[in-house]
Amino acid sequence: MKTFNVPVIYRSPLISAIKQQRKQEDRMKKDFTPTALDFGPLKILLARHFGFCYGVENAIEIAFKTVDENPDKRIFLLSEMIHNPHVNNDLLDRGVRFIMDTAGNQLVPWEALVPDDIVIIPAFGTTIETENHLASLGIEPLKYNTTCPFVERVWNKAEQIGKKNYTVIVHGKPKHEETRATFSHSQSNTPTIVIKDIREAEQLAAFIKGEGDPETFYTLFKGQYSPGFNVATDLQRVGVVNQTTMLATETQAIADYIRQVMIATYDLTEETAGDRFADTRDTLCYATNDNQTAVTGMLQEAADLAIVVGGYNSSNTSHLVELCEEKLPTYFISAAEHMVSAHAINHWDFHHKKELHSAHFLPEKEQVTILLTSGASCPDALVEGVIRRLLSFYQLEHKADELVTI
Repeated sequence: MKTFNVPVIYRSPLISAIKQQRKQEDRMKKDFTPTALDFGPLKILLARHFGFCYGVENAIEIAFKTVDENPDKRIFLLSEMIHNPHVNNDLLDRGVRFIMDTAGNQLVPWEALVPDDIVIIPAFGTTIETENHLASLGIEPLKYNTTCPFVERVWNKAEQIGKKNYTVIVHGKPKHEETRATFSHSQSNTPTIVIKDIREAEQLAAFIKGEGDPETFYTLFKGQYSPGFNVATDLQRVGVVNQTTMLATETQAIADYIRQVMIATYDLTEETAGDRFADTRDTLCYATNDNQTAVTGMLQEAADLAIVVGGYNSSNTSHLVELCEEKLPTYFISAAEHMVSAHAINHWDFHHKKELHSAHFLPEKEQVTILLTSGASCPDALVEGVIRRLLSFYQLEHKADELVTI
């Protein structure tokens, strides 16, 4: 796989050494057990896969290269490039400005832009409407494009099945930048609807089966379907694609469920299911899948708590938190400094969008075991910082330096 020129401030000699050793031992990436770092009174079980994915490294390389090569130009990002505050703040410090926030609210008026300005499309991609608007301002919309190739693969799959007269069902968060972009690209080819979870899939199934009042559909899914969507005719042939950072298992469960609904509704067989349901399983992102599977493998081990590191508005990171929360006390932090001491931690409750303060998060016992992972937009340097911070609570920070030479 291609390697990228990512600023050294995001790299970690410690994490690089650990990842390199795991790669040598497991080149086919079939072993999802965690890496055990045993420091005596503290044991850290580090997920097999975590941190920057291909799409994030690609975006970072393009963005920082663009800044370096254009010192005399105004440079804008449509919105946050990735969902990590450290990376975004580094770009802001370099003079880059955001045109919109993550919800799509305007921060810089379109009329303030001129043809000589540089506009970078973030890793999530953008809508066709925004691309056209940039073009109308005399700005080449795709010249500085950091859209993740795996997001573009979803768009391509949606276009392929759309041209075969399938309606596209997008599993994603309706307000997320990536989902908005995927919805825009898909609806340009075929009727499209966004569903956020299995509950909405079940609600949609009632209309597929002809059991729901059509008017109820337009209320239930307001703002989530393409213009002109006809509930009576546009749910007869469907396919499911996803926002690449969703829980891969949930996307697959939704696809399997909708497939069975189509089979039952239209009296199909496993062999003829394709007449009504398009096979789209190859839109699942490898990094999302690997990171989530690594957490599942990590959770097979006995531990006292889990720590997940990443941006608080990061979808892929929040899903790792969800997985950990099912089994253990879990602390979602964006950096090491949120661990105030061995007795106090400030962490994010993404369910209610608020910061929590917990006391005595490290149990008092002979050996404390912690599961540790991070999101796909989180620099490895931040994970190393968390390890060093934890070690400092036991006066063992020097042990981190010894691991660099493994």
